[in-house]
Amino acid sequence: MVDDPPPRPRRAVRLRPVGDGELRLHHRVVHGYRRAYRMAGEGPVLVLIHGIGDSSATWAELIPDLARTHTVIAPDLLGHGASDKPRADYSVAAYANGVRDLLASLDIESATLVGHSLGGGVAMQFAYQFPERTERLILVSAGGVGREVNPVLRAVSLPGAHLMLSTLRLPGMRFQVGMFARLMRLLDTDLGQDAPELLTLVDALPDVTSRSAFIRTLRAVVDWRGQAVTMLDRCYLTEGMPTMLLWGDRDSVVPVRHAYGAREAMPGSRLEIFEGAGHFPFHSDPARFLALVEEFTSTTRPAHWSREHWRELLRAGRPGSAAGQPDTVRNRAVERDLRQASERSAT
Repeated sequence: MVDDPPPRPRRAVRLRPVGDGELRLHHRVVHGYRRAYRMAGEGPVLVLIHGIGDSSATWAELIPDLARTHTVIAPDLLGHGASDKPRADYSVAAYANGVRDLLASLDIESATLVGHSLGGGVAMQFAYQFPERTERLILVSAGGVGREVNPVLRAVSLPGAHLMLSTLRLPGMRFQVGMFARLMRLLDTDLGQDAPELLTLVDALPDVTSRSAFIRTLRAVVDWRGQAVTMLDRCYLTEGMPTMLLWGDRDSVVPVRHAYGAREAMPGSRLEIFEGAGHFPFHSDPARFLALVEEFTSTTRPAHWSREHWRELLRAGRPGSAAGQPDTVRNRAVERDLRQASERSAT
């Protein structure tokens, strides 16, 4: 194995103004489908990948600050936002391929990936499929780590979900959902921490095409038992890749205990917990989020991928596995999750 490179010195920050025109949606046709994205700034590339049912708009308030020191690209994943919503492959691997192809069409060779929720799973899958294109990983309340997920998402994965979601468009339902969300917030529940975002997701499903794309995406990663994909069995491959995990300690969608499991499974990763935040810590405390991203990207070196090192990691295998050296103290919790997730795969 090779040692991780020492942190690089903090670079001199050169701030540049970001015009309103840079924040508008752009469109590019890839494989015959129109894909929407936002692109702003100059410098090292940051790719912001949103979660299920969301869009690049979730990053809109952060992009101007990030774009002062970075080239920021925030796509609307296929089936989301202003991108096309075909009857297509909405698996995590397909999304990783789509991000790669969009970046290639924009002449971007490599980037730091920032992924939220489903986008975190896509970012991890991207790093697994295309390590030579991945400089760093910043995973925000990421999916693909443990089985647990909010019961509402498990319910929507069941047959009849189309009918369930279509009722949200009935007269008065938007008001009732809003009242429920506000009640959850008044009661100071974990679910209530994300009430505004939950209402935004409801509004993002205005027609049958949007609802169909949402359900197809959800069923690719969630079933009635919980999350159906995992990256825990190959997280050891991130050795040498700067990785930061950001999580809200009141996340009702992906529990914060998943953050600790991910840190154990990803050698050298860094974990930052946002106290009092739910599933959207970058909305709850944007100033801290921006500071952490800037500090992390300016003080770590981009991952250096080599075929030889990748081969060594694969041959050694996951710590605690048959091919690797046992490390029962470090991997006890991870091994338990892996046994529970034995039927799950993100490949």
